[in-house]
Amino acid sequence: MHGSRPSPTLVAWANAWLTGHVGLDEAVDAVERGGPHLAGQVTLRSWLADLRPRGLTGLRLALPAPGDPLGLTGPAEFNQAAVEAGEGVIVLLDGSAVGLVPVEDRRGSSYQGTRWELFPARSALPDVPSLADAERRLALAMREVTEIMSGLDDINGDRSGVLKALRDDADSGLAPGYPARAHRVDALATRLTLILDLADATAGHNLTAGQMLRRADALTLLDQAVRRARVAAHGAVFEPAR
Repeated sequence: MHGSRPSPTLVAWANAWLTGHVGLDEAVDAVERGGPHLAGQVTLRSWLADLRPRGLTGLRLALPAPGDPLGLTGPAEFNQAAVEAGEGVIVLLDGSAVGLVPVEDRRGSSYQGTRWELFPARSALPDVPSLADAERRLALAMREVTEIMSGLDDINGDRSGVLKALRDDADSGLAPGYPARAHRVDALATRLTLILDLADATAGHNLTAGQMLRRADALTLLDQAVRRARVAAHGAVFEPAR
């Protein structure tokens, strides 16, 4: 599911902690609302605290897809794991970086958490859009997708649900300290993510071959715009204020 990824939450709240807007306990509690988190074999709280004196400066979000390594700069092992997961985090240290990829951590019938696999990573700047550019592209994608969906008899088995998701408000997943524009962009991306989740649930019933192609093109466009918007929004805490 597009909307249930742990990487954006970790990036947002860890950056809020690093910029002094929340304490470490508050940040980790927000990340662990769905269950405990381990970084390798260490608790997330201990791992982050140990990295701070080693020059921890920020976390970047990666939301790649096959053929689109959005937010990634290598090496290959980390890139491959992140693409397979559809997400990843680059932890920036003084002169180095660590890549994180989440995996489900289940033990027995009652323990359910997240374990972050650790990889060597590169700290080079990834090719990601600015927040302003991501916002423009997201608005364009929203208008185009709305037009395409409104012209189909059945975009994904629940046309009314799709159009309602385009209209309804959604909360930003960002943490304190992010600029208002970032919250606005992330909230819009979250709202549009509902479209992608609805599309995942069905195969586009009752559509002709031509309509299926239009549906696929629209959803690809939307997915690209949403991923870029979320990556840009989660990096905006370090962008110069405008």
